[in-house]
Amino acid sequence: MIRTCTMEDCAMLAGTIRTSFWTVAERFGLTKNNAARHPSNCEEDWVRKDMERGVVYYVLEMEDRTVGCVALERTDDAGCYLERLSVLPGHRRQGLGKVLVEHVFAEARRLGLHRVGIAMIAEQEELKAWYKGLGFIEGDTKEYPHLPFRVTFMSHALVENG
Repeated sequence: MIRTCTMEDCAMLAGTIRTSFWTVAERFGLTKNNAARHPSNCEEDWVRKDMERGVVYYVLEMEDRTVGCVALERTDDAGCYLERLSVLPGHRRQGLGKVLVEHVFAEARRLGLHRVGIAMIAEQEELKAWYKGLGFIEGDTKEYPHLPFRVTFMSHALVENG
């Protein structure tokens, strides 16, 4: 079951995001010192501030337990970002990430939006391939002085039935 989150869910969401992104942090050597805003460092107040500015979080629950989450942030009248896609390590490779992405696609269509964007660590080739399999197209890759990795942007054009 996927449900829309409320402010009461902020602590649970932050924990889910931190736990899910810890494997990425370990793989790329990310810490609070070199990547303070990486999701592996997510705090409850980050989620609360996101919600206050209009970001909508969704949680995926199985047997009354949280197994993943995702966020949708509207960027303009035509698009949004898919953010914080998180599936707990013990629940990966079961299609749950795809279920969460498809939920964001459906919500974006319901809002009348036409594109969904994401940003990711450029060197995560397997994740890039996974997103391409869901219809995302790779865009620019950029370097940012405050990040110890390059960022690749990808987008997915929404169509009525796809």
